[in-house]
Amino acid sequence: MAYRWKAHPKLNDQKVAQLATLINVSPTIATLLLQRGIETFDQAKKFFRPQLTDLYDPFLMKDMDKAVARIQGALDIRERIMIYGDYDVDGTTSVSTVFSFFRKMTDNIEYYIPDRYKEGYGVSKIGIDHAKAAGVTLIIALDCGTRSIELIQYAREIGIDFIVCDHHLPGDELPVAAALLNPKRRDCQYPYKELSGCGIGFKLIQAFAQVSDIPFEEVARYLDLVAVSTCSDIVEIMDENRVLVYYGLKKLNEDPCIGLQALLQSYQIKQEYEVSDIVFGIGPKINAAGRIADAKSSVKLLIEEDFHHALYLAKTLVENNTERKDIDNDITKEALDILETSETLKLRKSTVLYSEKWHKGVIGIVASRLIETYYKPTIIFSEVNGMLTGSARSVKDFDVHDAIGACGDLVVQYGGHKYAAGLTIKKESFDAFTEKFEEVVGLNSTEELLTPEIAYDLEIDFSEINQKFFSILDQFKPHGPGNMTPIFRTNRLSDAGSRIVKEKHLKLIATQKGTKFDGIGFNMSDVFPVISKNSGFDVCYSIEMNEFKGVRNLQLKIRDIRESV
Repeated sequence: MAYRWKAHPKLNDQKVAQLATLINVSPTIATLLLQRGIETFDQAKKFFRPQLTDLYDPFLMKDMDKAVARIQGALDIRERIMIYGDYDVDGTTSVSTVFSFFRKMTDNIEYYIPDRYKEGYGVSKIGIDHAKAAGVTLIIALDCGTRSIELIQYAREIGIDFIVCDHHLPGDELPVAAALLNPKRRDCQYPYKELSGCGIGFKLIQAFAQVSDIPFEEVARYLDLVAVSTCSDIVEIMDENRVLVYYGLKKLNEDPCIGLQALLQSYQIKQEYEVSDIVFGIGPKINAAGRIADAKSSVKLLIEEDFHHALYLAKTLVENNTERKDIDNDITKEALDILETSETLKLRKSTVLYSEKWHKGVIGIVASRLIETYYKPTIIFSEVNGMLTGSARSVKDFDVHDAIGACGDLVVQYGGHKYAAGLTIKKESFDAFTEKFEEVVGLNSTEELLTPEIAYDLEIDFSEINQKFFSILDQFKPHGPGNMTPIFRTNRLSDAGSRIVKEKHLKLIATQKGTKFDGIGFNMSDVFPVISKNSGFDVCYSIEMNEFKGVRNLQLKIRDIRESV
C-alpha cells in the first residue's frame, strides 16, 4: 500500500527554544512536547512524572453528588443493586471494577452483561425485566445508557432507578435517571472529557470512597482494570487518562488482580508489560468471550479471588479467542475474495459487504482488516433475527458515525464514535443503503483522505540519536492517541548491507554522514529495490531498544521508505 507522508505543522522557533531552556532538553525533545500540548514547566513535570494527586476531584462531574447519595441510600436500606455493563472490554472491566468495590459493602448485589445476539448493545428491556424479577431497585449502568431514554423511563415506571456512567456522545435529549455521569454532557464542567467507561466507573468509586472515609488505596487497587479498559477502547492517553494508565500499568506489572494474573500466564511472561500488550494481548482475550460465547465469563474471571479457579476461567477465554481468530481469518479471506474479483467494488470510495453466514461477533474486526488492504470507510453486515447488523470502521479524519446518520430512514438504529460505529438496517434496504452510504462518503472525502497517511513528528539526522536521547523519549510512555510513539524522518540515506530476512522482512543497515543504524521493517521486503538502487533513500521510523543474546542496541522500527528526491 502506498502512503503519503505528512509532516507535523512547523512550530514557532522561539517557543521551542524557550521550552528547551526552561526544562533543559534539546530543541528536538522540546518540539515533541509542544506537539503534545506541553508548554510549561508544570505541564512537563506532570507529563514526565505523573502523580495520583493529579487526578481531578470526582465531584467536579455533573450529578456525582446525586449518584453517591443514591448509592448510599440503597446500601443503608439494603436495596438490591445491579451493576450493568456492555459486553466489550470497556464494559466488562467497568462492571468488574464497580461490582468488586461495592460487593465488600453488601451481598445484595449482582451484575449483568447483555447477550450480544439476543439483546444487542447497551441497556436492554430483557435486562431491565430480569432486574425487576430479581428484586433490583437500582441499576448502575456502565459504558452505556446515555441514549437509552425510553428504556430508562420504562425502568422508572416499574420501580427501578438508573445511575448512568457513560462516555458516549449524548443526543439532544438526556434520559431521566437518578444520576447521569458523562463528561460529554453539555452541562458538565468536568475538566477532562475523554475517560473510558471504566474510567468513569473509577471516578464513581473514588467519589464514594472520598465521602465514606475509605482509603484511596482501596480504590487504586482497580487501576490495572482501568488501564486495560482505557488502552483497549483506544481513547486518548493524555491528561487524566495518562495518570490512570501510568499507574494502571505499574499495578499490572507489580500486583495485578488475580484474574489478570491468570490471563497473563496464558499470554507471555515479560519483564514489563506495555500498552501494546494490553491492546494486542490481554484486551482481545477479554473481548473474545462476548464475541464467541458469553461476556459474563470475562467478568467472572476479573472478579475472581482464587488463583487456581482463575487459571481455569482464563483458559476458557483463551480458547474463545483462538476460535475468534479462526472465524475472523476465514471471513476476512471471504470478504477480500469478493473485493478482489469485482472491479466495481474496488473502484468505490466505500466498502459495504454482507453475508448471512458471517458471525456478528467478529465483523468489526473484519472491517478493520479490510481497511488494511482497501483504505476506505468500511461496513460489514451479518444477519441477526431477520435484520442486518453492521459494524463500521473508518479512516483517519472521516466521521463514519455522521455518515451513517446521513443515510436517514434507511438506518433503523445506530451509535458509536467517529471511527467505529454499529448499526441496524432492514434486510431489504441493503442495496439502497449501500448506494446512499457510497454517495455520502463520495461527497465528504477526497483522494488524499482515502490514501493512508504516515504522520511524522520531526525530520532529524542520525547524529541526533544516542542513548541519552532515547532515554528521554522512553519517558514519553505510555503511548496512545494524543501521545503516539514519536515518528521521525531522515533523508538521503545510503545502504550499508541491507537484506531480506525470513523472505518477507527488511533488515535495514543504513548510513547518513558517517553515522550508521540498523533497522527492521516487518513485511516490508517490497521496498528493498528502493534501497538497492544506491541512489539515496528517505526513511520514516520510530526508535526502539533491541535486545539480542543479552546485547542491547538502539534500532529503527521502519514505517516506510521512499527514494530521495
